[in-house]
Amino acid sequence: MSEGAILTEAVAVPDSADNPDPIPVSPIPAVNVASVPQRSPLRYPGGKTWLIPHIRHWLKGIEPRPKLLVEPFAGGGIVSLTAVMEGLVDRCLMVELDRDVAAFWHAALRHGPELCDMVQDFEPTREAVDALSQHVPETVLEHGFRTLVLNRTRRGGVLAPGASLIRVGEGGKGVASRWYPRTLVRRLSDMAVYAHRIGFCEADGMVMLEGLLGQIDSGCVLFVDPPYTAGGKRAGRRLYAHNEIDHARLFALLAETKADFLMTYDRAPEIEILVHKHRFHAVRVLMTNTHHARIPELVISARQVFHRVSSG
Repeated sequence: MSEGAILTEAVAVPDSADNPDPIPVSPIPAVNVASVPQRSPLRYPGGKTWLIPHIRHWLKGIEPRPKLLVEPFAGGGIVSLTAVMEGLVDRCLMVELDRDVAAFWHAALRHGPELCDMVQDFEPTREAVDALSQHVPETVLEHGFRTLVLNRTRRGGVLAPGASLIRVGEGGKGVASRWYPRTLVRRLSDMAVYAHRIGFCEADGMVMLEGLLGQIDSGCVLFVDPPYTAGGKRAGRRLYAHNEIDHARLFALLAETKADFLMTYDRAPEIEILVHKHRFHAVRVLMTNTHHARIPELVISARQVFHRVSSG
């Protein structure tokens, strides 16, 4: 995702006859993220709500239905949550290295009712948020709650060091403008229903992939959404505490596995070269941010998943 961008919709834009693009546009219809079920309690920068129609198309095309979806860079977890809650896979395994984000998932999946109580009881004033941000959590529940509060009260949901609190927000409500207790409790409660099918591991996604790929069977699929730092992109470095990634190694690892996968990336020459080198397939989706700028993102797979829609 481009620096400072908040994605609002995905649009399909035809190629120009005078300037054809080697990477075809995705045939999946345009989608406004407001039309997609919001299942994650986190406002995650670089979240993939816009990708959900592509995820559905990808997973529904796999027979038999995948037993396990592994997401090595889970973040807000929207893809894993959607896949499990909509019955597109039997189970999911989310992997995340960031301590704060990991604490939230541990708390949400292990201590859901207690976390809901804390959400309902919290009054998000600037003073309360400042005090919480300076408090050192003593338990995983406290740590997970702290992560949720800071995520919902900081600009863009950014948790990386130096992130600032929302100043004005929706309706001039400041830090409280994105704090919806009933909505958050509903999402946490919905997750609790599926908690027995949602696995979480606090680990380095790259290390996990290196150890896992040789053991993957045909019932496992991968959704890979690494920090966008290829081609000198700065957003990944600003938005995430853990942002160093060996992009070439990641592509090589996926080229070695027999598992079906879907991967997303900012469009950059470095990534296009890797797609071509490993003979992967890619389609592009143009994202519209809050500044009305169109940002090309790539959806990459080992096989051709997204065919052009016939005009006839």
